[in-house]
Amino acid sequence: MEQRKIQTVGGGTYTVSLPKEWAESEDCTAGTSVNLHTHIDGLLVIQTPESEAETTSRVSLEIGSDEPDGIEQTLRAAYAAGVESVVLDAPEGFSDAQHRAVERVARNLTGVTVTEATDTRVTVQTLLDASEVSVTQSVRQLQFVALSMHRDATATLTSGSTGDRWGERDEQADRLYAMIDRYFERGLARLDEIDALGLTRPELFGRWATANELERVADHAERIGLVAERLDEPPDEALAADLDDLARDARAVVEDAVRVVIGDAHVDTARQTLSRRRSVCDRVGDLDQRLFESTDADYRLTRVLDSLSRTAQHGGNIAEFGLRMAVRDGGLTDPVPEEGASASGPSAESES
Repeated sequence: MEQRKIQTVGGGTYTVSLPKEWAESEDCTAGTSVNLHTHIDGLLVIQTPESEAETTSRVSLEIGSDEPDGIEQTLRAAYAAGVESVVLDAPEGFSDAQHRAVERVARNLTGVTVTEATDTRVTVQTLLDASEVSVTQSVRQLQFVALSMHRDATATLTSGSTGDRWGERDEQADRLYAMIDRYFERGLARLDEIDALGLTRPELFGRWATANELERVADHAERIGLVAERLDEPPDEALAADLDDLARDARAVVEDAVRVVIGDAHVDTARQTLSRRRSVCDRVGDLDQRLFESTDADYRLTRVLDSLSRTAQHGGNIAEFGLRMAVRDGGLTDPVPEEGASASGPSAESES
């Protein structure tokens, strides 16, 4: 980094000279036009039109006899990398299985569509506009989906019901996470993307990291549901009540932590959330010991306890992001009043 003084020219215009090495490396001479990006985080960035155009990605691939799973993985990787358009060429034609793989990706990723399909060429394009995307709202939706899955999976476990509403939401959670992941990646590569999303880079990172933890909470909800389906009978009433309490508190850890990261709760909530995480993990350890010492407990319930502990831990990780953000932004003082609840009170979870 080097410092340069701002000067004035006729009419009061402010100017600053460009480093000669940078100008030569970008083929900039007198009369060259450059783009100036002013960002919400206070940065002014200079970029040549040519280098900016390089980030508008269009990828062409020849797939030949590639396996359908490989095609799907490639398209998902391109989506996550922020690629706008992928052209797949198959000189000898696409197989039915390859076509189905492309259609599956278009169906399961937000904003993706097939814009061209011939016997030898398929174009897959993402039509999402960053200015129409709210990463914060997507994180809220992902939290709702993950915790709804968790509630339904726990209810299946403790009541013996056969419904699997938790399973139906797994793809929705994956779609939401994939979209957030995509815009985080594009925010790293494109300067205009950050402004379109309306977030600073630290804010975008915090929401992406939160989404990453929430996606794992959804995975543990699925794991609890799968264990519940395989049990011959639900746990006895006392054990079921203990599992319900632990699951409810683990979800509260996640819910309160997310509120801190997205700005709906003060940093004090993050501290209380970390304390609750420790309590949940300690109680999980005690119950696991009781099951170990029991002569008639189903060993598969230890997997449930592990998932409940990990759910609380993922929530704690989110709370730690909230604390980190507060330290960085100077938000460790002056609590913000929360409507309808005190900062020290537990979050109310709807079981509807």
